[in-house]
Amino acid sequence: MTLRQAAVLGTAAVVLVIAALASISLGSTTIPLRDVFDALPVVGGGGVDRATDQIINGLRIPRTVTAILVGAALGIAGALLQGALANPLASPDVVGVTAGAGFGAMLLLLAAPGAIALVPLSALFFGLVATALVFTVAWAGRGGGSIARLILAGIAVSAVFTAGTTALMTAYPDRVSSAIFFVAGYLSYDGWRVLQDVWPYLAVGFVAAAFLIRPLDRLALGDDVAQSLGVRPRLVRLVAAGVAALLAAAAAALAGLLGFLGLVVPHAVRLAGGTASHRFVVPTSAVAGAALLLVADTTARRVAAPLDLPVGPFMVVLGVPLFLWLLRKAV
Repeated sequence: MTLRQAAVLGTAAVVLVIAALASISLGSTTIPLRDVFDALPVVGGGGVDRATDQIINGLRIPRTVTAILVGAALGIAGALLQGALANPLASPDVVGVTAGAGFGAMLLLLAAPGAIALVPLSALFFGLVATALVFTVAWAGRGGGSIARLILAGIAVSAVFTAGTTALMTAYPDRVSSAIFFVAGYLSYDGWRVLQDVWPYLAVGFVAAAFLIRPLDRLALGDDVAQSLGVRPRLVRLVAAGVAALLAAAAAALAGLLGFLGLVVPHAVRLAGGTASHRFVVPTSAVAGAALLLVADTTARRVAAPLDLPVGPFMVVLGVPLFLWLLRKAV
């Protein structure tokens, strides 16, 4: 790693730490950093009153950890897809996972509100189903497995699940208000409950992404060169897209539909680091994605306090100017 790349990674890590402390300290009620450190379990805990301890350890720390995991998952998912498909505009939307997860969540929120506790698992399941359909269509028949075919299949499958979501909202208009936060992207104060159901999928995705770094770097040299180095290009693309779908679906299960993060963060990391090497891009995208989501979530909680706004619109507010700037720099 060059000095420039180390500086980028170090800066992202510092911003992440500052954003995490701000996320725990700031909210409808501001808690001094001294009390935050006194309440942290690693410091020993017990240095604050019960109400403050409950706010910090029962509400804000779980939400902060969830934001870190979701941001890291989406950052890595975008980096994997852009590397595997050799397309700088690739994101979890491309493989249908976002539309599938949205349909899965809305299905229970609108049609079966009594099973609301299963919403995260339903979003995860249908996100993976949508991705499986994209792969099936893209790899079937003559000429299967091409990048263009995979992208077109993703567009078609996403359209189907988006139409299904629209049909559900039309059929249950009186219940749409209860589901709007999932569509907008929202990090809740549910403690560790939802994270307990989803973290195994995130863990598998993070480990698999680490093993994909070297094959993706070889794939970037071209299919012929990659094959001469013992890499099977189609298999690497399939596995990388599958891992990205798993991470994005798990992130959607935790925080709803968040746009731009998986698209923008890898772009910014490559531009700042001056390299497309996945040994740098994948871990740095994880750190930068976590930091960006924490900043957006803390802003969403503070801008209209004590009203807790969804984080999705703030991701768009932060992401669109950054993406437009990146496009200008790329040109």
